[in-house]
Amino acid sequence: MSGGLELRGLCKRYGPVVALDGLSFEVGEGQVFGFVGANGAGKTTAMRIVLGVLEADRGEVFWRGEPVDAGARRRFGYMPEERGLYPKMRVGKQLVYFARLHGFSSGEAAEGTAKWMERLGVRERAGDRVEALSLGNQQRVQLAAALVHEPELLVLDEPFSGLDPVGVDDLSGVLLERSAEGVPVLFSSHQLELVERLCEAVAILDRGSLVAEGPVAELRSSGSRRLLRVVVRDEGTGESATEWEVGLAGVERADGSGGLLLLGEGADEQQVLDRARAAGRVEHFGIERRSLAEIFREAMDG
Repeated sequence: MSGGLELRGLCKRYGPVVALDGLSFEVGEGQVFGFVGANGAGKTTAMRIVLGVLEADRGEVFWRGEPVDAGARRRFGYMPEERGLYPKMRVGKQLVYFARLHGFSSGEAAEGTAKWMERLGVRERAGDRVEALSLGNQQRVQLAAALVHEPELLVLDEPFSGLDPVGVDDLSGVLLERSAEGVPVLFSSHQLELVERLCEAVAILDRGSLVAEGPVAELRSSGSRRLLRVVVRDEGTGESATEWEVGLAGVERADGSGGLLLLGEGADEQQVLDRARAAGRVEHFGIERRSLAEIFREAMDG
């Protein structure tokens, strides 16, 4: 891999508990990459190994084709899931401090602090202690701390936690801006619709093992079952005929489907169309791509 971040065969145990079992994936330059899994799947452990907070039992992390070292990690931006801020320290001074830790001069640190406080909507809180801020504003300050030194890689653990819809939009915009400038962005989140909207590719982790990985578009078009949405209206009443009889092998209704059918191996959508026409007037008939939430459920069940 000539650019970006690469994890190769990461293994980590805590006594009898396997946290990571040969985890490998790549995040390319300028790519927004989602890291998905249930609580305890190993996502935070993997991120901490990338940042050097933890050491892998086996495996390596590469940055732009070279084994990652302390010098490279100084150019990374990290946002932990737990608050990584000093609660009694003033916001502005804290951001300057973090920038100086990454090698910025005092002037550069002040400039970067002003830039990111303005961009993330906390400029007016520069003189406040972190503990006086709302959880959403603390999250904004924590993101500013990850960005203040203009990192070459962003690693963010549940960055959208505690944010209101406006905050989610602001943060989403920042991540897309950074990726457009060539910065790889790796972030974990339980908000799968958000991951699906923002990410070019994802990795799904289950109990330390990679169970699915790749471009979101490819994952959504793969799988053993197709999704077919059929909307039928009763000719007599004019109402939606939601309970029309399908009665075909390999075809079942999705829960809370709104007309969504699951087509198994060998199911023929033309036969479904014939049944739908027999039930009423067909107003919509089309194959739909799977959502990331369904891909996640399938990966967990598999």
